[in-house]
Amino acid sequence: MGEPRTYSRSHGLPGWEALEEIVGGLEGGIAVAFASGMAAVAAVLDQLPTGSIIALADDGYQGVAGLAEAGQGRGRWSVRRIAATDTQRWIEACSTADLIWLESLSNPLLAVPDLEVICAAPRKPGAILAVDSTFATPLNQRPLALGADVAVQSVTKFIGGHSDLLGGLVSVRAAELGAALRRSRELSGATPGTLETFLAVRGARTLALRLERAQANAMQLAERLARHAQVLQTRYPGLASHPTHAVARRVLAGFGTIISFDVRGGAAAADALCAGLRLIQHATSLGAVESTIERRARVPGQEHLPASLLRLSVGIEAIEDLWADLDQALCATGAAVRPG
Repeated sequence: MGEPRTYSRSHGLPGWEALEEIVGGLEGGIAVAFASGMAAVAAVLDQLPTGSIIALADDGYQGVAGLAEAGQGRGRWSVRRIAATDTQRWIEACSTADLIWLESLSNPLLAVPDLEVICAAPRKPGAILAVDSTFATPLNQRPLALGADVAVQSVTKFIGGHSDLLGGLVSVRAAELGAALRRSRELSGATPGTLETFLAVRGARTLALRLERAQANAMQLAERLARHAQVLQTRYPGLASHPTHAVARRVLAGFGTIISFDVRGGAAAADALCAGLRLIQHATSLGAVESTIERRARVPGQEHLPASLLRLSVGIEAIEDLWADLDQALCATGAAVRPG
């Protein structure tokens, strides 16, 4: 018999362990479950000694950037921002930084860093190379197999898949790092709830089916958006026009379900499009069975993005229903902003 479960925060629960076993198996490592994606990120940062250097992608989740900048403001570490596609600078950072934090795919510009090359670069002794692989999911990308030390998933998104839970996971190759993360979880109280882990296990069972359908939808929508008169630019790694398409084909098994695109008419037109959609929901959440859309420059910390950039998370609805909704909203927006 194993150690008795006298206190769940210290000894865990079967639901946590089931989720960790599933995702750890998909990632090819040891998984540790947390109460949220940000709790998972905070636990990784908790491993850094005072005075550390963090190399952080300049296009990424604003919550991670905010946490890193808050620690810098308190003198815990210093932060260096690097473009997701600047492979040479990432290689250089590997030799000097204590934490190399990449996002693949990046949020919301969907750049795909060359993880094969970056993970193979010599690293400073003791350094941690972490990849937030939420947008890719463990089915499209396995950072640990490419040489990363840490792979992070926001369970809230694709693994849960139904917009009804909060959760996070960190997968690692080294047992010692896994134990340190569990210790951080225990001390901070960032433990996942029983219901949330039950729902996440339920979601993980259909991840492959949901991803297959939503990815197929996303590819078709991206191709159609790229041809639409009201769209200025469409970003999707599956498009040959995407700047990191060649890298994406090499390091990803699939191109994901997220599209970002800019519409004609600026912020007002983008807001009007969101208001004019009938099937696609205007919401921040992503990675679920339902399609959602949001103008990202409205979000604090994302004001530097193009004002009319919309991030679309494609769900599993019928493709023609999704396109009919987008097309009617785009055409209505175009008529509203057209002079005369």
